[in-house]
Amino acid sequence: MLRVFRPYRFFIFFIFCDTLSNLGWAQTLHIFSGVVRGSDGTVLPGASVAVPALGLGTATEADGKFSLSLPEGPQQVVVSFVGYTAQTLAVNLHRNQQHSFTLASSTAELSEVVVQGQQTLKQKLQSTQMGIEHLTIREAKLLPALFGEVDILKTLQLKPGVQSGGEGSSGLFVRGGSADQNLVLVDNVLVYNPNHLFGLFSVFNPDAVQSVDLYKAGFPAQFGGRLSSVVDVKLREGDREKFVTSGGIGLISSRLSFEGPIQQGKGSFIVSGRRTYFDIFTRALNRANAHKEDYSPIPDYYFYDFNAKANYTLGEKDQLFFTGYLGRDVFGFTSPNGFQASFNWGNTLGALRWQHVLSPKLTMNTTAAVTSYKYNLGNSIDQFSFNLGSTILDYNLRTDLDYVPNDRHTVKLGAMLIYHNFGVGRLQRSSQDNSVNFGADVSYTGQEGAVYVTDNIKVSDKLQAELGLRATGFQSSPNHFGGLEPRASARYSLTDNIALKGSYAFMYQYVHLVSNSGASLPTDIWYPSRLSVKPERSQQVSTGASFLLGGGKFLLTDEVYYKWASNQIDFKDGAQIFANNDLDSQFLFGRGWAYGNELYLEKKTGKTTGWIGYTLAWTKRNFPPQLGTTGINNGQDFYPNYDRRHNINIVVLHELNTRISLTASFVYTSGAPTTLPFGRFALQDIYQGGIQAVPVYPDRNSYRMIPYHRLDLGLVYKLQPSRIGGQRDLTFSIYNAYNRRNAYFIYFEQTRDKATDKVTGYRAQQVSLFPFIPSVTYNFKF
Repeated sequence: MLRVFRPYRFFIFFIFCDTLSNLGWAQTLHIFSGVVRGSDGTVLPGASVAVPALGLGTATEADGKFSLSLPEGPQQVVVSFVGYTAQTLAVNLHRNQQHSFTLASSTAELSEVVVQGQQTLKQKLQSTQMGIEHLTIREAKLLPALFGEVDILKTLQLKPGVQSGGEGSSGLFVRGGSADQNLVLVDNVLVYNPNHLFGLFSVFNPDAVQSVDLYKAGFPAQFGGRLSSVVDVKLREGDREKFVTSGGIGLISSRLSFEGPIQQGKGSFIVSGRRTYFDIFTRALNRANAHKEDYSPIPDYYFYDFNAKANYTLGEKDQLFFTGYLGRDVFGFTSPNGFQASFNWGNTLGALRWQHVLSPKLTMNTTAAVTSYKYNLGNSIDQFSFNLGSTILDYNLRTDLDYVPNDRHTVKLGAMLIYHNFGVGRLQRSSQDNSVNFGADVSYTGQEGAVYVTDNIKVSDKLQAELGLRATGFQSSPNHFGGLEPRASARYSLTDNIALKGSYAFMYQYVHLVSNSGASLPTDIWYPSRLSVKPERSQQVSTGASFLLGGGKFLLTDEVYYKWASNQIDFKDGAQIFANNDLDSQFLFGRGWAYGNELYLEKKTGKTTGWIGYTLAWTKRNFPPQLGTTGINNGQDFYPNYDRRHNINIVVLHELNTRISLTASFVYTSGAPTTLPFGRFALQDIYQGGIQAVPVYPDRNSYRMIPYHRLDLGLVYKLQPSRIGGQRDLTFSIYNAYNRRNAYFIYFEQTRDKATDKVTGYRAQQVSLFPFIPSVTYNFKF
C-alpha cells in the first residue's frame, strides 16, 4: 500500500516546494479577490478579470468569485462579460483587498443577452480542460424544441460525442458510455433519474437553471462515481434587487417562477414550478365518451416539478445556500370492467451549503444533502391488488476547499461521504379479505467515501497543467472496494491562437443501473457493488488541438479519444429482476471500448452564432461465457444499440433585428444497431396443433436501421411591453420540419394469401414516433 502512495506524496511535496519558492519572490504580492454580478444581482460565472498591463487574468468560478495575485502598487483591473459593459477599476494594492463588481447590460433587455456560464472562446482556448461543453440558457431557450418544451439535456445532444437514446428521448450516451454512466448534479447534489415522460423530457425547468457544463474527458478530481460524463447543473440564485415574476404557457405544460430579495443586498430566492395538462384533456374525452360501449378510456398522465433556491449573506465571510427539488410523474388507468393501474415515480432532493472565507486565499464550502428516487407500480381488479416498487435514498456530506496561493497555482481539495439505502425490489400481493397476503422486500445499504486533491499549475506562459488524485472506497456488507483515480490534463500554447491539449482519467463506478431493456425506463433498478458485482472501471485518454480563427470569432477544436472499461454489467437471458434475493446471479460481466474523433466549430458573438459538430466513433462490448451461459453473442464483440458511426450537428442562431430571432438545428446520425430475425423455421405445436413459425436470430445487433436525420426551425418574436412593463415573447418552433419518418423500432407482420388466408411470409414494418410538429409558447417576465 505504501508503494502506491509514494508517487502521490512526491507530487504533493513537489507542489508544496514549488509554491514556497513562488511565494518567496522579491516582489511583494497581494491577493485581489471578489465576485462579479449582473445588474440584477445574478452571479456571472466565466467573466474575465484581467490586468492587461501585466498580462495577468482569470475567469470567475461557478459562484461568480475570482482571485488574483498581483504585485504591490497601482493596477488597472478590467472586468468583462459577453452581453455586458466592461468595467475598469483602479486599485492601489498595499494589502489583500476584496471588491464586488456589478456589470450593466450592454442592451436594454437584460434577459436576452445574459449568457450564463459561458466562457469566452479565448478563455476556452487557454483552459487545460478538455472535452467540456458550456451550455448557455439563452441558446437552449432560442432553439426549436419538441412541443415547445425547452430541454437542456436535448440541447446537450446537439454537442459532438453525445448520442440520444432514441427519437425524442432526453437520454445521454456520451463517448460510448451507457445511460447510467452519467453523473448528473444539481448544485452538487446527485439526481438519479433526470427524465420525465419515460425519457421524452428532462426534469430541469429552464427558468430555474443558471448554467450547465458537460464534461466528457479529463474529469476534474472533485467529480467521481461515474464513468462517462458529468452534467453539472447550477440553479439561479434569484434577483437581489427587485421582485420578478416570469413564466410561459405552452402546448403541453406551463411554467411560473417568482424571485426577489430576502433582504436588500443580503440575499435572494427563487421558486419555480411546472406542470403538464395531458390529464385535463384525457379526462374530458373520457367523460364525453363514457356512454359508448366500445370506447376504451385514455390513461391519465401528467408530470410536475418544483425548484427552490435561496441564499443569504451572514457576514463578510459567511454565506448560506439552500437548494430544493421535487418532481413526480403520475400515470393512472381505470377500465370499464373495474381494472385499475397506477404508476408514479420521481426525485426529491434538498441541500444546505455553507460557504466560509477562511482567508483571501482559502475558501471552504460544506454541503449536507439528501436525495432520493423511487417508483411504485400498482394494479387491482375486484378484491385483489398488486404493488411493485423500488427506491434509492442517499445522505451526503462533503467539504470542498479552494486555495489560491499565487497566480501560478489553483488548488482544490476535499472529502465526501455518502450513505446509500437501496430498495432493490418491494413486492406486495393482497386481497381485501386477507385470504391472499404475500410480500417480499429486497434492500441493501452502502457507504461511499472519497478524498481528492488537484492543482492547476501555470508552469510557464505557454504550458499549463492540472494534476489530480481521487481516492475512493465503497462498502456494502460483506464487501469492501476501493482504489485510486489519477487525473491529469495539460495545455501547451504554440501561438496565441493555437493550443495543444491532452488528458487522462481513471474512474470507478460503485452503483449500477440494471435494466432488462435497451431503453432507460423508470422501473430500472439501482444496485450496489457487492458479492460478485464488482465496481465498474474505465480509463480514457484524449488529445487534440484548438484553433482561434477569424480574429477570435471562431474556435475550432479537434479531439481524439480512446476509452476502455471493465466489469461492464448486463443481464443473462431470462433473468428474474424484481424482488429477487439472489440478483447477483442474474448478471453477466464484460468489457467495453469506445474511440473516436470529434470536430467542433463554434461562434459565440455577433448577430449570427452557433456551432457545427462532427463525430466519427466506435463503441464495442464483449461478454464472454460465464455462469453456465454462452455469454452474449457467444462471447464475440458486438455493438450496443447506442453505437453510432457518424454524427453531424448543425446549429444556427440569427438575430434578425431587436425583436426577431431565427434558429435552426439539423441532426444526422448513422442508424442504430438492432437485432432482427433473418428467417423462420416451421415447428409442429403438439399441444395447440398446427404449425408455428419460430424466428431465427443472428448475432446481437448485427443489423442497422436506416440513418436518422431531422431539421428543426424556430422563431422568437418579442412583443411590445405591456402596460405594467416587463418582457414578453412568442416562441414558435417546428420539430421535424420536412416530416422525416425516422425509425423508432421495427417489427414483422404476417403477409397472407387473399384467396386462402394462409400465411405466405413476413414483412418488416417501421414505426415512426414524431411527424411534423408545430408549436407555440408564450413567455413573460415582469
